Amino acid sequence: MEAPSESVRGRWCLDAALNHSEGETSDEQGKLSSHELRFFGAAFVSAGRAGVTLKKGIISGSRVLQLKAFQSLLLVLKMSVPMDISVQNFTNGDASNDHTTVVSVPAVPSSPAPAVVEDKFLVSVEVCLKPSSTARIEDVKLAVERMLEKRNLSYVDGPIDLPLDDSFVVDNVQRICICDTEEWVANHDILLFWQVKPLVHVYQLSEEGPCEDLDGDNQLSSFSEWTLPAKEFDGMWESLVYESGLKQRLLRYAASALLFTEKGVDPFLVSWNRIVLLHGPPGTGKTSLCKALAQKLSIRFRSRYPHSQLIEVNAHSLFSKWFSESGKLVAKLFQKIQEMVEEENNLVFVLIDEVESLAAARKAALSGSEPSDSIRVVNALLTQMDKLKSSPNVIILTTSNITAAIDLAFVDRADIKAYVGPPTLQARYEILRSCLQELLRTGILSSCQDGDHLILPNYASLIGNLASSTAEDSQSHLNICKCLLEAAKACEGLSGRSLRKLPFLAHAALAHIQCQDPTKFLLTMINTINRERSEIPD
Repeated sequence: MEAPSESVRGRWCLDAALNHSEGETSDEQGKLSSHELRFFGAAFVSAGRAGVTLKKGIISGSRVLQLKAFQSLLLVLKMSVPMDISVQNFTNGDASNDHTTVVSVPAVPSSPAPAVVEDKFLVSVEVCLKPSSTARIEDVKLAVERMLEKRNLSYVDGPIDLPLDDSFVVDNVQRICICDTEEWVANHDILLFWQVKPLVHVYQLSEEGPCEDLDGDNQLSSFSEWTLPAKEFDGMWESLVYESGLKQRLLRYAASALLFTEKGVDPFLVSWNRIVLLHGPPGTGKTSLCKALAQKLSIRFRSRYPHSQLIEVNAHSLFSKWFSESGKLVAKLFQKIQEMVEEENNLVFVLIDEVESLAAARKAALSGSEPSDSIRVVNALLTQMDKLKSSPNVIILTTSNITAAIDLAFVDRADIKAYVGPPTLQARYEILRSCLQELLRTGILSSCQDGDHLILPNYASLIGNLASSTAEDSQSHLNICKCLLEAAKACEGLSGRSLRKLPFLAHAALAHIQCQDPTKFLLTMINTINRERSEIPD
């Protein structure tokens, strides 16, 4: 009897996979052999580029894929491959069964091959080197990419375990984190390794600390300077929670601004100033977000700009008791910044906190409610910012608590004017959840409940669990999650800064400071919230 062709064997293999996804199994181990995987891929060779990509992905794996993955594979293919995929009956004289089920992927020879970026999900992976590491960045990047090729199907934000069998990675890498997946992980929480393109960013934290520039007779510091990425800002980006997607918006803005500059887009036809203005009430994390954004961008664009600096302007030092001297101090400060940006491989971030103190509305000065010298300060600031526009490697980050007090000419120059308000219920829950997780990690609160390790779900998972909770769910775990949600509801109107203080104040209010019960702690936190509200002046 003539042996069946690879194509027929491939259809049989695929049929076995489909049957397995419906509850049946084709072998005792419930997994495909390497030969079956090859036959499975061969069935798609005639299906155009999509089939070749699929075959390459299946064969190139260093391990045997579980059969259960193919059900997710077919679903993902329907969403990601730009072709029609249909399940139909196939008739072939070589097959023993005339009704063998196959997946048909019609070839489109006239269509150009899609770009890699369009075919795959981009996953940002940040690799922090140990302070003692002297390894080349390219060597570390290649080692991490090889490690990621062996990863399984789940990609979520957070650290991943280092491979203990890879001494090079263990000796040089402090941690590896997957970042900024929230935009697509909700819909594609299971991905096969060849559907993912990792963007690996390798960096080493600077431990130098801030340097201050002393200027003037009073020896006031006109600005503080950090070398990025700085140890002081490590973890700051992850600690900031905003529901509106503000962080992703700022990242995309910075990427577009630098791309337009590098591609030589005519600024007279398409205008952008690389100025960001964050405004809103105090305590919402505007200044922290600016510093965290500078840290994040210094990591993301390290291949283009090996050196990065953050310059935090001390606005109060730029005002002089001598008439007309304030404008000269502003010009002198920006002259120093201009010298920094002249180095093309140096990315400079200029942070002006409470910018309304420098860019106060000039009409207020004309009405006599502000010193007349403030007009010269505003004029000097606008002039110097316009000069920096020609430098592609500088981004100006500003914050304000009183937007109405800022000069309209400055507001008009800002590319992004983002309002940062008090956190929403979801953001409040996530902030308090991160606080509670830290107390569980350090052992201040007990992480074991009813013999199980306490896991606090995110907001979306919690709402789903409460809607579908059964008697089998751990009652103590459910009560803790409910208490945490009630605490988040009770915090309405509080700033992010106040929310971060609540766990400390609640622990200080406990009757027994050694109490480790999370439920009692959360009930005390709710009482602390009510007391804090009563002490806030109207």
